[in-house]
Amino acid sequence: MKINFKKTYKFAVKSALYISLFGTGFVLILMSLFYKGQLNHQIAFGIIFLISIYIFSFLVLQYRVERFIYRRVKKIYDEVSLLESTTLINQPITTDMETLSREVKKFATDKKLEIEMLEIREQYRREFLGNVSHELKTPLFTVQGYVSTLLDGAMDDKNIRKKYLKRAEKGVERLIYIVEDLDMITKLESGDLDLNMTDFDIVELIQNVFDLLEMKADKKKIKLAFESRNVKSVIVRGDQDRIQQVLENLIVNSVKYGKDGGLTEVGVVNLTKKKVLIRISDNGEGVEKQNIPRLFERFYRVDKSGTRSEGGSGLGLAIVKHIIEAHKEKVYVESEFGIGSEFSFTLEKAHKTIKAEVK
Repeated sequence: MKINFKKTYKFAVKSALYISLFGTGFVLILMSLFYKGQLNHQIAFGIIFLISIYIFSFLVLQYRVERFIYRRVKKIYDEVSLLESTTLINQPITTDMETLSREVKKFATDKKLEIEMLEIREQYRREFLGNVSHELKTPLFTVQGYVSTLLDGAMDDKNIRKKYLKRAEKGVERLIYIVEDLDMITKLESGDLDLNMTDFDIVELIQNVFDLLEMKADKKKIKLAFESRNVKSVIVRGDQDRIQQVLENLIVNSVKYGKDGGLTEVGVVNLTKKKVLIRISDNGEGVEKQNIPRLFERFYRVDKSGTRSEGGSGLGLAIVKHIIEAHKEKVYVESEFGIGSEFSFTLEKAHKTIKAEVK
């Protein structure tokens, strides 16, 4: 690796000046004591000596400092474990020790942060693998149990055979659901999922989601409704299928953790001339404050029990976050334990809508 010098002369200039002044003064004193020549000659000699010793001292000091920095500091760059010499390619080594110290400290700090990030990612990876294993284990064991029972002789009974096959089918469907969600979130995180941006009516889309989830809500006698009875059509721009998935995930989540006979309301608010805010609120069990920051993590569940009575892949909110961020928008959550929760996200209004409002 070729290392260039960024030359600074501050140290050499000052050091050479001190040496020259001291040397010249000392020589002039000796001359005045032992050599009784003319004063003009002494002054001329002193000036010549001062200039000569200054130039000599400057060159020696500058050269020595450069060699010292090159030999010693290059070794630091190449060998110290916290630094990587590859990060210094095309970066000059400075002979200013203060600047050098600052650069070395910066590199060490950056590497320390990288190490901390790697440790966090490693912990996250372990948690992720553990969660995936846990989520897949339950339906796999369920399917295995029913199939083993059938193979052990229960297949001869038509009623039991049909019932167990249906239950095994549900287990397989859950496995497919988890795998599809994993595939979806992987594509979202890697940026491989292309968005089909179109203009559509967000109010009409919300009503369609209400119709799809009506039966699911009726099982818990939860009412799905708009905040306002006279909600007006709002044209937004985005990927309609993905935004529908966001609405379904949030409303299903609201129904899943809502109390029986409760209410889930969806509001559409004109946030600015260019933005609209969609919020989904409920009067369910809510979330404790310490759990809110982790709600959008993959497989994170507030309920730590292993029952998984409400089903789901544990990826719903993570998918919501990634879809909204893929639209370059924001998603928010507010919750109070025992009172309810509100999830909201922004969308861009369609350009034709914006123009109409400007007129």
